[in-house]
Amino acid sequence: MQLADVRVRLVLLACTAAGQTWGVAAAAVVEPGRVQQALAELTRSSAANIGAQSSATVAWLAPGSTPSAAAVRQQMQGRLPDGKAVQLQMAVFAHGTRVFQASVLGEQVGAESAQAFFGALRLKP
Repeated sequence: MQLADVRVRLVLLACTAAGQTWGVAAAAVVEPGRVQQALAELTRSSAANIGAQSSATVAWLAPGSTPSAAAVRQQMQGRLPDGKAVQLQMAVFAHGTRVFQASVLGEQVGAESAQAFFGALRLKP
């Protein structure tokens, strides 16, 4: 995919449980100067994928991640292409020049299960 003006290989690990889709995606953008742009693009594309107009956003860092102004956790509401209403909770963060997106998508995303998922994310130094 194209990310931060560079063609990258995006690796996605995902599963579905209890009517929700859980996923973690990662890509290497190679140049440190592209990390912030890549994180912002991951955030924008997630919102666009479900037609979300606005979202609750907070700064967020996974333990071991590299600080970035574009590292955030968001909660969005939107619709799938079939018109079904969905909620999305997601976080974008980086470790060096690798960018990550973690997400939970479903009709309803439980606060406790989402917190457990995001709270368990760790990057090794």
